[in-house]
Order: sequence, then C-alpha cells, then structure tokens
Amino acid sequence: MSISKEILAVILGGGAGTRLYPLTASRSKPAVPIAGKYRLVDIPISNCINSSINRMFVLTQFNSASLNRHIKNTYHFSAFSAAFVDILAAEQTPDNPTWFQGTADAVRQSLRHINPFDSEYVLILSGDQLYQMDFSAMLDNHKKHGADISIATIPVADREAPEFGILKTSGAFISSFIEKPKKDQLPDWISDTGDEMRAKGRNYLASMGIYIFNRKLLFELLEDEKKDATDFGKEIIPESIDKYKVCSYQYDGYWTDIGNIYSFFESNLDLTADIPDFNLFDNNNAIYTRARMLPPAKISGSTLEKTVIAEGSIINASRVEKTVVGIRSRIGHGTTVVNSYLMGNDYFETIAEMNHARQHGQPTLGIGDRCYIKNAIVDKNVRIGDDVRINGGSHLENADHALYTVKDGIVVVKKGAVIPNGFVI
Repeated sequence: MSISKEILAVILGGGAGTRLYPLTASRSKPAVPIAGKYRLVDIPISNCINSSINRMFVLTQFNSASLNRHIKNTYHFSAFSAAFVDILAAEQTPDNPTWFQGTADAVRQSLRHINPFDSEYVLILSGDQLYQMDFSAMLDNHKKHGADISIATIPVADREAPEFGILKTSGAFISSFIEKPKKDQLPDWISDTGDEMRAKGRNYLASMGIYIFNRKLLFELLEDEKKDATDFGKEIIPESIDKYKVCSYQYDGYWTDIGNIYSFFESNLDLTADIPDFNLFDNNNAIYTRARMLPPAKISGSTLEKTVIAEGSIINASRVEKTVVGIRSRIGHGTTVVNSYLMGNDYFETIAEMNHARQHGQPTLGIGDRCYIKNAIVDKNVRIGDDVRINGGSHLENADHALYTVKDGIVVVKKGAVIPNGFVI
C-alpha cells in the first residue's frame, strides 16, 4: 500500500496565539506570514507533500478566515487524485456545544469528519513550527518497531529542557515522561542522544508535538478510554506510556517552535544567514505556498547585506541589513532598515492613490524616505511616513500602544497602522 493511502495528517491550528499578539490579532497562528512570502501553515503541509502524504485536515478555531482563504487559494490537486487539504473549523453540534478545549479534544471533535477516509495511521502535527522532516521515515520506524504510538523527539540542552515535555527511552520505546521539568530534576532525565548530540550538550529528548497513532487506537483513546482528556502532551501521551508501545523517533535536524514574538523574530532573521539552518533553497524539500503572479523585485541605489527580498518589492533604501523583506514591500530613499522583518503588502498602490494620499497628508503604503528602522517587525499593509525612527532594543519596556507593541525589545508595528511623518519609537 502506498503511503498516501495508509496515513492521514491532522494539522492543529493552535489556540488563540496570545503569545504572538499582535500578529494574531486578526489572523490565526498558522496564517502568520513567515520568510517574506509564506504562511506558517505552509511548513507542515509542505513537509507532508514532500513525504508523499497528500490527505490533510487543518483544524482551526480562532480568527480562521485568512487561513481558510490561504488554503483555498493555494492547495489545488488534480481532479484525478484523492489528495486534499481540508479545513475543519470548530463547530457547535447538538451533541457537543463547546469549542475545542485542547489538542486532543480538537481531534476528538473532528473524528466524524476524519472517519470516512480510510487509513491505518494518523499523523498529528502542530501548525506553528519551523522544520523540514521526512514523515515517511518516521512511519517506517513506527512500523519496524510495531509501535502503537510514535513521538518525534529532538535532543535539547539544559537551557531549553525546562520548556518541553522530556522523555526517557528504553531501547526504541519511551519508558517515562515529564512535562516541563525543573532545573534540579534534569540530571535524572539525561538520555543517550548519540555522540554528535552529546558533544553539543544536547542530552535530553524533548517531544516535538509530532505524533503517529495507529488509527484504531486513536479512535479508541479519544472516544472511550480517554474520552475526558483534552490534551495529547499533558494527558494522553504520558498515560499511554505504561500501557502501549510508545516509540521515540529521534530527529537531529533544525526545528523551532514559534511560540512567541522573540522566537518568531529570530527564526525569520536566521534565514538571512549565508547558510541558514532552515534551507529554503532545497530541491528535495520545497516549501509550497500560494503562487502569486508578481513582478520581480526592483532595487535602486541600495546597499544590501544579508537580506532576503520577496517578489514585487520596490527598494530605494540607502541600506538594508539582516532583514527579511516581504512581498510588495516599498522602501523609500535614504532609509536604513537593520535587523527587521517587513511583512510587505497585500496589494500595490497605484500612482493616483499615492498622489491622493500625499495630497491629504497621508503616508503612502510601505516605508517612507529617510527613516531608520531597527529590531522591528512591520506587519502587513502598514504606512510609515518620512523621517520616522523606530529603534527597538532592550532599552524599551514591554508595552502595547494603538499603533505598535513592544515585546522583548522588538517593536511590532501593527497590521494596517499609519505612522505619521517624524514619529519616534
């Protein structure tokens, strides 16, 4: 049986995404733009497609309109194939009037939609992680060991371990689990992660929140045995270790959980490195997204250093350094942008619209002339006037204003904000 027929993928859309606010003020976490032209949800979907898994459900609840639109406009398969990416939004039904209460509850409430599609296994993924992984190798490992459940694990160091669920293994199988251990508990949770990982001080196996379940067991757990459990990581997985064959699949590549503004900012700026850990330029692991018919970027009089530029951009800046420039971005003359992520715009302004904005004292779409922007995330469709200075850093306290939010020294200019000439942050 081909892998496309034996496994279904379920991608969890995440909760309200409050730690990524204000990027999640009007969109769900998986719909947040990354790397200048993609959305977060493109990562798990692309990993599935590259692993020959082509039947996927995306479970959503909060602010799901833009995510629904993106998936509808992006993932079209041949009429002669069984492939699909379907949105399953939280819905109230006569027998269940509540919204999703957690990861396991989200899948439980979606079982009646999943049930008609045959498969032997169900792959459960998070919609807010950045990584490139071959799930077919994980499935092969699952079958080789006759596992009931497999968990993708990644070696982590002392500093990160308290943020994760940490596992211990006996051979291929997981023997114990602890959720977010305290520092003084860590010595009891050291695992043999292999020579290469040990040399990097990565001695603990963390759960990546990526699971393969035997389909029959998943249905039994959610409908009968654990029908009150709401979360996989906190309840179903720990309580299954002693009862079922729960296998660890160790992944040693790049993986980051985009849970907050700082990790989101860092993972995007990391893409500007000469050889980034997350490889967008990989023939065998393409990242798929909506195919837009956009012109190439146009650059004039600018010094560019370690900068990623998406199509449709017009850049007249004096200097752009360690910055991701998103689709349809406009940057004016004499402007400097450093260490920032500009998400770009959803449309082009016509010359007539620009003239109209100027006549009425409004900034045009994009970034004006003679601006200085550092340590910032500029959300979509923002208008920044001339001579604006945004200087993020540790000297700024966390704050939330009408036009922008400051988190961990990063200034996040809100979607659609209009920043007047001469404004200083």
